[in-house]
Amino acid sequence: MDRDEKKLNSIEKAMEIILKFQEIKPSWGIRELSSELGFSPATVQRILQVLKSYEFVRQDPRSRQYFIGNIFYRFLENLNKSNDLVRIGRPFLEEVAEVTLETVHLSVIEKNYRICIDNIESPKVLKAGMPVGNKSPLHTGASAKCLLAFSSEDFQDNYIRSTKFEPLTKNTIILSGKLFEDLYRIKDQGYSVSFGERTPGLGSISAPVFDHKGNILASLSVAIPEVRLKQKKHLALCTGVVVKEAKAFSIAMGLDSKRI
Repeated sequence: MDRDEKKLNSIEKAMEIILKFQEIKPSWGIRELSSELGFSPATVQRILQVLKSYEFVRQDPRSRQYFIGNIFYRFLENLNKSNDLVRIGRPFLEEVAEVTLETVHLSVIEKNYRICIDNIESPKVLKAGMPVGNKSPLHTGASAKCLLAFSSEDFQDNYIRSTKFEPLTKNTIILSGKLFEDLYRIKDQGYSVSFGERTPGLGSISAPVFDHKGNILASLSVAIPEVRLKQKKHLALCTGVVVKEAKAFSIAMGLDSKRI
């Protein structure tokens, strides 16, 4: 008997299917989903047809593959407006963007990943991209490692023990001892810098945003082509404004300025 017949009701099955459409695997066929989830092909097809009728998924007429639907664009503006972190943080992102002219983004921890929840794209032709919803492992890139560095020691230990470090580029840290050293350095200096750890040719600078208790809430970051990040004057400018605005953002979230 298939998994869906044993445990899950129709709504739960539909949620399981929708949640499979992630950045790491944005498209699925019926038989792929059936095999992945343990649902019968007939069940998957029936649910996908209903989801398609409500625009939660769409289907490529040639490949017959399913993708996430355009209806989610309708929720994006409302989500941003209802998210206090995004609403309160927007002026700080705008200040960093105005000073640096680089792509600015705000990220949080989602399970064992960093996920971008807001961004402002650079006006320059040569720029780094960081779309809302972008996810990456917590051990790679400045914004991710910033979140990990300022998380609790228990969270760090559990993450490092349970994660198989896959190299995304030649600069990705894949040794736990080296990662611990990097996290200690980030916490000591108060910000993180990375060069090509997630995407060759791109780097980033990130600083932590805290809540009123001093717990990590988010990382405020700039994503920059390495050719500009390696310019000492620009690196200093970007680092200074990111750290400054992250501290101001933390105060806006209730952190006592004496703790910064």
